[in-house]
Amino acid sequence: GLSAALAPNNPRTRTRMRHAYQVPVVVRSLRALPKKKKTSFRDRNNRKSRCCEVKRRSRTRAEDLLELLERESEKELEDRKKMLVQERERCVEELNQVAKELDEVYRDTFEGNEMKKVARGADLSTARGFKLLGRDDPEAMAAVLELLRERDGGRAWKDLQERGHDLRLRERRVSERLEDIEAELSPRFAEGEVGAEDGEVSGTDTSVNICLVCGFESFNLSLYRGVARDLRRRTEGRVNLSVFSDRDVENNAGEVEEALAGSDVFFGSLLFDYDVVQWLRERVDPVPTRFVFESDLDLMALTRVGTFTMAPPKDGKKAGPPPAVKKILELFGSNREEDRVAGYLTMLKFGPKLLRYLPGKKVKHLRNWLEVYGYWNQAGATNVLSMFSLIVNEYAGLAGAHSKLKTDEVTEMPNQGCVHPNARGMVFKDPASYLEWYEREGPLKSTGAPRVALLLYRKHVITNMSYIPALISEMEDGGLVPVPIFINGVEAHTVVRDLLTTAREQDKTTLKKGAVQVDAIVSTIGFPLVGGPAGSVEAGRQQEIGAEILSSKNVPYVVAAPLLIQDIESWEATGMTGLQSIVLYALPELDGAIDTVPIGGLVGDDIFLVKERVKRLVGRLRGWIDLATKPRDEVNLAVMLYGFPPGVGATGTAALLNVPKSLEGLLKRLKGDGYDVGDLPGNVDGEGILTALRALEDARAGAAHLVGAAEEAAAAVGAEVVREEVSPSELSRWLSFPEHWGPTEWGPLPYLPDSKILLDRLEQQWGQLGSPGQLGATPDGKYACLGLRFGKVTVGVQPMLGIEGDPMRLLFERDLTPAPYYCAYYKALEFSWDINAVIHFGTHGTVEWLPGSPVGNTGLSWPDVLLGNLPNVYVYTANNPSESVVAKRRGYGTIVSHNVPPYGRSGLYKELLSLRDLLNEYREDRAEGAALREPIEELVKATGLYSECPLEREGEVLGFDVWVQELLSYLDVVENRLFSEGLHVFGQVPTDAQVEAYLQAYGGEAAEAAEISHLLRRSDEELDGVARALRGEYVLPTPGGDLLRDGPGVLPTGRNIHALDPYRMPSETAEVRGAAAASKILDAHRRQGSGFPETCSVALWGLDAIKTGGDSVGIVLALVGARTIRDSTGRVARFELISLDELGRPRCDVVANVSALFRDQFKNVLELLDDLMLRASRADEPVEMNFVKKHTEELEREGVDRASSRMFSNPSGDYGSMVNERVGSGNWDEGGELGDTWVSRNAFSYGKGGEAGNARPEVLMALLETTDRVVQGVDSVEYGLTDIQEYYANTGAADEGRGGREAAEGEGGEGRVWEGKVGCSIVEYFGGEGSEPKEIEDVLKLEYRSKLLNPKWAEAMVSQGSGGAFEVSQRMTALLGWGATANFSENFVWDQAVETYVEDAEMADRLRKSNPEAFRNVLRRSIEAARRGMWDADEDKLEMLMELYREMDDKLEGVE
Repeated sequence: GLSAALAPNNPRTRTRMRHAYQVPVVVRSLRALPKKKKTSFRDRNNRKSRCCEVKRRSRTRAEDLLELLERESEKELEDRKKMLVQERERCVEELNQVAKELDEVYRDTFEGNEMKKVARGADLSTARGFKLLGRDDPEAMAAVLELLRERDGGRAWKDLQERGHDLRLRERRVSERLEDIEAELSPRFAEGEVGAEDGEVSGTDTSVNICLVCGFESFNLSLYRGVARDLRRRTEGRVNLSVFSDRDVENNAGEVEEALAGSDVFFGSLLFDYDVVQWLRERVDPVPTRFVFESDLDLMALTRVGTFTMAPPKDGKKAGPPPAVKKILELFGSNREEDRVAGYLTMLKFGPKLLRYLPGKKVKHLRNWLEVYGYWNQAGATNVLSMFSLIVNEYAGLAGAHSKLKTDEVTEMPNQGCVHPNARGMVFKDPASYLEWYEREGPLKSTGAPRVALLLYRKHVITNMSYIPALISEMEDGGLVPVPIFINGVEAHTVVRDLLTTAREQDKTTLKKGAVQVDAIVSTIGFPLVGGPAGSVEAGRQQEIGAEILSSKNVPYVVAAPLLIQDIESWEATGMTGLQSIVLYALPELDGAIDTVPIGGLVGDDIFLVKERVKRLVGRLRGWIDLATKPRDEVNLAVMLYGFPPGVGATGTAALLNVPKSLEGLLKRLKGDGYDVGDLPGNVDGEGILTALRALEDARAGAAHLVGAAEEAAAAVGAEVVREEVSPSELSRWLSFPEHWGPTEWGPLPYLPDSKILLDRLEQQWGQLGSPGQLGATPDGKYACLGLRFGKVTVGVQPMLGIEGDPMRLLFERDLTPAPYYCAYYKALEFSWDINAVIHFGTHGTVEWLPGSPVGNTGLSWPDVLLGNLPNVYVYTANNPSESVVAKRRGYGTIVSHNVPPYGRSGLYKELLSLRDLLNEYREDRAEGAALREPIEELVKATGLYSECPLEREGEVLGFDVWVQELLSYLDVVENRLFSEGLHVFGQVPTDAQVEAYLQAYGGEAAEAAEISHLLRRSDEELDGVARALRGEYVLPTPGGDLLRDGPGVLPTGRNIHALDPYRMPSETAEVRGAAAASKILDAHRRQGSGFPETCSVALWGLDAIKTGGDSVGIVLALVGARTIRDSTGRVARFELISLDELGRPRCDVVANVSALFRDQFKNVLELLDDLMLRASRADEPVEMNFVKKHTEELEREGVDRASSRMFSNPSGDYGSMVNERVGSGNWDEGGELGDTWVSRNAFSYGKGGEAGNARPEVLMALLETTDRVVQGVDSVEYGLTDIQEYYANTGAADEGRGGREAAEGEGGEGRVWEGKVGCSIVEYFGGEGSEPKEIEDVLKLEYRSKLLNPKWAEAMVSQGSGGAFEVSQRMTALLGWGATANFSENFVWDQAVETYVEDAEMADRLRKSNPEAFRNVLRRSIEAARRGMWDADEDKLEMLMELYREMDDKLEGVE
């Protein structure tokens, strides 16, 4: 037994053998102990290792083995010592070399008499001399640095930073290694007492192993490792603290497991990752003593300190603090629910002192637990050393009277206070005390500069993180007075509520003594305001309370924090990861945070500041504060409208918004609020403004007659034309970084950007600036930026992104750049026109979609570059939280939501109404109705209804009465189908009739209906929201969503909408709904005689996922046969396979068609799904019952790598399939080309283990070949299959990409229907619990009947003016797209569309006048459909269309 226990391949032995110096001490201690002592030793160290369980009859053999072990270990020890001595010599030699090279750098840099003169004779030829000058003569140092920055255009300063930075990193790395060596070589084996008075221990003691694993505090790893070295030194190597982060559990699991197997104590902190928690739970239970702080509740439940535990009660309740702790908490908590967690901090300070007076061992252990907690919470090397000394003394004691390790009293830092790098050693008790000092000694004293509260993480302050003083200094350099307040994180809301006030705060009764007035609030912590990290863990974010507190302060609330979960290199390469983005973006956005700026991140285990990012933070803060302080009639505003795609009447349009009417209301409101809008007419004409803007686009080249026409059109609406010609040299200057910038500004990026890196990229794409023929360039090579100016309000159209004919391609290729003209326009807003804020008017523009980091802008992200420091107020539809998040995060948009248009019912019209009358007449008198059979059949075929309701099916003829009933049921569905009735006018309160239409569509109980009615009538708060943002005020947050699904939860509008917590996806109800939908899909598929589908392609889109809570994810889980596993806080932690016995059917394989928005916002979900598919592919199940396994193994036999990949999307940082771009431009011949385009754009795999956009086309193509069914969700009435381009560009193109689908003529001669294996199920998430998935062709026909072909919808839309005409135009393009990708080619749709919008002379005239480009597009798509064989149009009708198209084309081109 002992041989086995001590065998080299035993993991517990390996743990000990890693520290060979321990073994002789253990052996000598064993021999020195009497028999009773030996038994006691074994009892006290009864771990998994069996080496101490040798029975007494084996004593002789054991002693022989121990002697052998001692001899071998001593030899290993001697060899180890020799190796360490040699390595120490190498380290010393390398440090000397680094010092020499550093001195050479300084000597080369500061040589010359001029430099010596400025340095006042100081010796700057060495690094030490340079450091001494900075300490002894700061004034001379400043002059030296100024001279250095001027030398060689800043190149010398940059070279010093680059070379010095690399050498310092090398010096630090070698020094740390030398410290480790010295600690290991320190005397360990001397017998007797050593330095007991200094807290060191006797050499006769046994060894103690402690394993530490930390999570969100990896920045403390260096501190912990330093303490580990100190403990080894003080105890002669007998206390061994092994330090790991949660990343080590994933990357070095074997080493962590070895350390745990031989540990006496486990210490864990801030551990939340589910996989890490589960891994640890399975391995720490044998460890006798366990401390787990502020971590997952299930892991904290493993806490065991003597007889004190935090195990959950036997009644099945969740784990949590035991009754004794809860009782103490009650003593320190406040009456406010939200303050209870903050009271926890006070309990930590005074709890141990109270418990000293209570008897009993359990109380002793509780006291010890609290004291250990107190040491850890106070942080710092001294406290942490005392903490582990206390743990060793009490629970892993070293034998001997003189073996107690010295423990100091807790070195306490206040739980909160203020600090400043210039006030060394001083901690101010409150902000008022701090400002009193600052006004005497601060760098910006007596300047009246704006004040910004800066919430700092207390542990970062205690541990002297270098980024904090640098951050404070940068804010001061930018003209802001920082008020740096350190907190633990859980009490942020109490500081904001009680210690900060503003000029706008009305009720100041909650303020405490020491409160100060600030102009903005910045949190460097992230997480929710209420509860901080604890709030997110417990899902008790108290969002309403957070919003109430911030609303009372009514100033911008910004999050700007370093990345603590990922390193700077990965951020720069692929953007912010899932959990990191949740901490910095998703959770703070619930509180209404804006303009999040990552200001640094990890390099190794240390936090580094990126000063370039801090400069952006400071600039944007100044922008918001200026809005609050500048007189309104001096504020310059820009309103940006949209004009994409070109040539189809898109200028001045936005989703669901009547832009002309809304613009009228905005300008009037600005005038009423005191902004300078010039001589704005009382009856301002929005359509006239759009006409003038279109004329400006025509006049861009500078032709005299066109310029004159534009000026006339501008004057007609009370505006003047503003024209700024940006020269290449100006644009070059605006897009260049300072020459002297180096590592100090850019931080430790993987590479150092050149000052002209953006220009190089721009010219690589577009050629030299100002080259002839560039988009937007004048003949003399300048970029003409045009707009309409109303006083100090400029209205412009967002410029084209790329070359004409393909203006959006750069959105889909990360390496591309916007055109120089686009860049010139945005930079002219900031620098030429001195714009103070920009309003992006409607859903949505393009600037936020430009290339760059997907989440977490860097200085090279084009949205960040072009928006610069401009406050961005972004008007967005309330039902689109997914894309608004992109505008918020990448485009710095403060979102102001607007309502959706009122709902209408389709009703019946024309032939459909006649058909219903005939059917009812037949039913009323079947005997007389026999004569109606033939007219009914003819009318059914004429309306195209035969394909939906055929009389003959599979060779059998239905009874005519049954058929009549089916037709009536279908007409009832069409009649009651909902649609958006027109467009919404921003800030306009709906009429009583419109409110009633909303309520009828929603349903619900009377009380809820009354609430919704009231909230809908607050739509005028939309304009209030814009007004608040333009004054630099706080805009209340609210979730975005769908009125029909979420009811009052998304109202009122005029709010800063946000998405949901990604770690709650799918919600429990969404999982249930998804499972029900999947069951119906499978049942319908089997009813078609196809059995179970082997593979389903399921669309995972960000928009529907947010609005439904994740129904689409629930569908995927159900198809595969899995369920969610939630951790103790309710977060989704894993997807678990359901057993085949419980499932009762085969597992379907699923290939996910993941939108770029879902990819960026729900990375955690993709990782969980990827992990699920991997486990499904490895499950011990027959392949005929597990299609995931079947297809994976088939690919693996072909040598395909990572064959379990199933999550496919665009390349990292890219957006869209480009299919709709090809359809829009007509750049395609066969549908297969569009399918190939989709595959090429969506063959990039995402998941765990660094799978972040790896191209795997062979896996995707193989899965598409086995796909039997496509599943697509539709999230709202407003965005149906026929309303937007994305559906045919993805779901339609995905099927086309599969290939192999056959098409055949349908009955009645009405086009073609889908045949073969592949079906497509459409799940309408807005349809309620009883909604049945439908086949795609049925939904397309139903939508076209209820919308595009419906005179009621057409009238409602066309009456909206140019915007409504554009909506008609877009749906004609989408109709063509469905024909291109899904072979949807129904004659009745094209016939009736042309009849409604072209052959109806009145309707055609209205379209032509309100938006001639849109009308031309209607004609163009109809002609194209006929030419491509999608529509069997007669020759006369086609000739009529072509003649009209030529007329419109000539008119738009100015041909008389």
